[in-house]
Amino acid sequence: MNVRTTAAFALFAVTALPACLAGAAERLTVTVTHSLDIARPSETIVIPWTQVNAALPHALVQKLVIKDAGGQVLPYQVTNVAPQAKDPKNVGAAYGELLFQHDFKAGEKSATFTVEKSETLTVPFAPKAFARYVPERLDDFAWENDKLAHRTYGPALQAPDTGNTGKEVLKTSGLDIWFKRVSYPIVDRWYNKGHDHYHHDEGEGIDMYNVGASRGAGGTGIWDGKTLYTSGNYASWKVIANGPVRTVFELSYDVWDANGTKVTEVKRFTTDAGRYFDRMDSTFTFSGPQQLTVGIGLNKTPSDKGEEARIAYAENPADKSLVQWVAQKSKGNFGVALIVPSAGAQPFTTDARNALVLAPATSGQPLTYYIGAAWDRAGEIKDQQQFQRLVADEAARVRAPVQVKLSSGG
Repeated sequence: MNVRTTAAFALFAVTALPACLAGAAERLTVTVTHSLDIARPSETIVIPWTQVNAALPHALVQKLVIKDAGGQVLPYQVTNVAPQAKDPKNVGAAYGELLFQHDFKAGEKSATFTVEKSETLTVPFAPKAFARYVPERLDDFAWENDKLAHRTYGPALQAPDTGNTGKEVLKTSGLDIWFKRVSYPIVDRWYNKGHDHYHHDEGEGIDMYNVGASRGAGGTGIWDGKTLYTSGNYASWKVIANGPVRTVFELSYDVWDANGTKVTEVKRFTTDAGRYFDRMDSTFTFSGPQQLTVGIGLNKTPSDKGEEARIAYAENPADKSLVQWVAQKSKGNFGVALIVPSAGAQPFTTDARNALVLAPATSGQPLTYYIGAAWDRAGEIKDQQQFQRLVADEAARVRAPVQVKLSSGG
C-alpha cells in the first residue's frame, strides 16, 4: 500500500512562496489567519517541507528555530514520509511537512511566526502525541495525546483460544477510550501496570469505557437500511508520523461481506497534541455499487458495570454531529461525540448496539470524520453544556480551516 503524505489531509490552505523570493532567504515568515470569533487552542500549522527548503535552502530538521510574534520558541515536528529516499542535494527529500501549534485566543484572527536556521542543535521536544503496536497485549494498537488515550484490537485477541488457556477472545473493530487525568504519556505505563490496574483510577485516569461487540467510540460499518455489517479486528498497521505534535497511523481491515458486497477498509488516524478530537479518514474499497452507506457509531451502553448510567443524546444536523453525555454513579461523567461533515440531510439512526451517523462512501475515496471525548474528572470539561460547546466549536473549526501565507526575506 502506498503511503499518502499528510499534506493531502491538512485542514488549511498554504499560499506558496513567490518564485522570485524562493531560494534566497534567511528567514521564512508564516502568517496564519482564520475567520472565526471563537478560541482555537492547539491549532496545528502545517507547511510543506518543499516550501521550507525553498526559503531556507539545505535546512536541517535538527537545526531549526520557530518563534511566535513575541519571540517564544515553539516545539515543532518534521514528518518523514519517505524514509528510504536518497537526498544527495540536501533538500529534505524524505520530509513531508513542518508542523507546529498556536493557541488562538477568542477574537485573535491572525498570528505571525518565523522559521529560521540555527547554528546549534535543537533538542527533541517532549512528545504530546504517540501511537504504538502493543504485541504484549494480544495485538492491541494504542494511541494518545495529552488529553485522551485510545486503543483498538488486533488479530491475536480475535483468534480462538485453541489451547483452552483462558485467553480472552473478542471480535470487534470498535474503538476504545482511556480517560486521562494527566497530560504526560500513559500508554506504556498502563500496559506495564496491567489489566487489573488500569480499570481502576489510581491517579492518572481509568479505562472504564465499554466496547464489546459495539462500534465503541467511532468504529464503522456498512449500513443497508436495516443492518450494520462490520469487519473483524484490524489485520495490519502502519505508523506514518509519531509526535511530538502530530501522530498519524493507519489500520487495515480484511475483507468482510456487507449483504453481498465484499468490502475492505483502511482507516487513517490523525491525533494532534492538545486536541479532544481525532481525525479519521476511512477509505473503503468495494466493487459493484457506485456508493455504499457507512454507519459510524457510538456504543449505546458505554458505561462501566454497575454505574447505573443516564445517557443523553443531542443530534445536530447543522453541525453534522452526534453528542452523547454519560452520567455515572461513582466514576464521573463523560461525553463522546462524532462529527461527520459529509453526512446526509437525515443522518441519524440506531441499531441494537449503536447510535449511528450515516454518510455515503465511494470506493477508494476517503470518508472523513472526527471523534472526540472528555471526562469531567480530568478537570477541563466539567459538564454536559461545556462538552456540547466543545463539539460545536470543533465543528466550526472543521468548516473554517486556517489559511497559511508564506513569505521570505533576510
